[in-house]
Amino acid sequence: MVLTSSYNRGVRRLLSSASRNNLLSLRHHRPNYNYTNASRIMFSSASSAEVADANIEPAFEDRIKPRVLILGSGWGGFTLARRLNKDLYDVRVISPANHFLFTPLLPSTAVGTLEFRAIQEPVRTIEGLGHYYQAKARDIDSTKQIVTCQDLYKGVKFDVEYDYLVVAAGMKSNTFNTHNIERLEGVVVFFLKHLFHARQIRNRIVECFERASNYTIPAVQRDRLLTFIVVGGGPTSCEFMAELHDFITKDVKKWYPELTKHIKLVLVEAGPGILGSFDKALSEYYLQKLKEKNIDVRLNTAVAGVDERYIDGEQITVARFADGTEINFGTMIWSAGLSPVKMISSSDFKLNRSRIVVDEYLRVPETKGRVYALGDCAASPDELPPTATVAEQQALYLADCFNKYYSAVDVTDEKNKDDEIPLPGNVTPYLMPFNALNFLNNVFCKAAPQFQYKNRGAMASMGFGGGVTDLKHTDLPSPKTTMSGKASYLVWSSTYLTKQLSLQNTILIPMYWFKAWMFGRDISRF
Repeated sequence: MVLTSSYNRGVRRLLSSASRNNLLSLRHHRPNYNYTNASRIMFSSASSAEVADANIEPAFEDRIKPRVLILGSGWGGFTLARRLNKDLYDVRVISPANHFLFTPLLPSTAVGTLEFRAIQEPVRTIEGLGHYYQAKARDIDSTKQIVTCQDLYKGVKFDVEYDYLVVAAGMKSNTFNTHNIERLEGVVVFFLKHLFHARQIRNRIVECFERASNYTIPAVQRDRLLTFIVVGGGPTSCEFMAELHDFITKDVKKWYPELTKHIKLVLVEAGPGILGSFDKALSEYYLQKLKEKNIDVRLNTAVAGVDERYIDGEQITVARFADGTEINFGTMIWSAGLSPVKMISSSDFKLNRSRIVVDEYLRVPETKGRVYALGDCAASPDELPPTATVAEQQALYLADCFNKYYSAVDVTDEKNKDDEIPLPGNVTPYLMPFNALNFLNNVFCKAAPQFQYKNRGAMASMGFGGGVTDLKHTDLPSPKTTMSGKASYLVWSSTYLTKQLSLQNTILIPMYWFKAWMFGRDISRF
């Protein structure tokens, strides 16, 4: 049967006193259904409790505020969802990840320096959020203003209507069609972009040491299991390698002393150097420090493929390189490029290098100002890099545009449906990395209607007590210089600690740092 809008409103009143826990428990018993649109749901069969639960959402045509639909919960999507004025907009988020991930600290969780819970913020903690859908966006119809989604658990497809759409879906790891990388992903090859990737890596590392410690294992297998290859020379790859080295020298050496002589760490980069976006002197400094840690760094070396072979009756995995060399390995961390998610690559939007083309206002052309894109998946006119700071600044800019200017247009009125949204007025760029210093943005920056990116510098840690900081090209009111060693580590740790979004994580992170420094990292596998 089709449930009417008036029935929806009656059910919502009846549910107003129901507890959130009761509603969540009902969702586990939801029947199969097909969405005809965001406000009407067609059921094959349903109990009254199930019907009541499924119709919490109001009919789209009954909305009293414009709906802003955000695809993604990363730096761009999550920041925008938090900053939009909920008194002006009905803000909704669609993302397969029900949390925001503080990506700069992700490598630390893969070896137990930090725990996973300390670097994530649940989407549902966003104050005033209209709704969150844990689903994947599969198709966008910008003419009808509908996004077709697929439920993450049952695979059921449903439609969500919008007044404004912001695509902040990010990008996925690029395998460059390298032989066997995708097939062996999650087995011996691991990406490092999401929280579940870090958990997989952590379990795999501990598994390799536990298996290698068994006295019955053949020598060829022991050496293979204890060989770790990291592919890519960017900050994530280098920071993970430094964290892995710390874990081995400070924890593995203590608990698996007989295995340390078998461990081999290899960093592979297809280009001529690591940390290519940093000052050359800093890149060379970092490279030298890695070599001093007995890490085998191979530059100008591309991975040609991964093979599975048998040696002395034992199945092993072998990394083949373009220069003809080979290495038996037990774990490969792949962090060597980005590629578009399926929804973007199959969309009707104009793409540039697999990213959605946007103008200087972050608008997608030919959508009348109703569709925007930001972050890694957006190709802006000034070709900005796919980094967290770019996505964050774009989200802050777009939030100001919506809160200050776009709210003047009543897009819920059918008379304005086909009107072009006027361009925004002046918006001050967000130079300062901390909210407490936002008042200085007006002092050091000139406002303009277009998005303006401000360089805040670049940082990369090198485990406890080390790192590099590049401020040579920063727009911050600071000396145009570089730092390395302990001074850089102090800047890196204090900056990311103060950028946490919750008091809970601001407390947890230094506690875990102290725990790892004083008592060591956790070596449990779970």
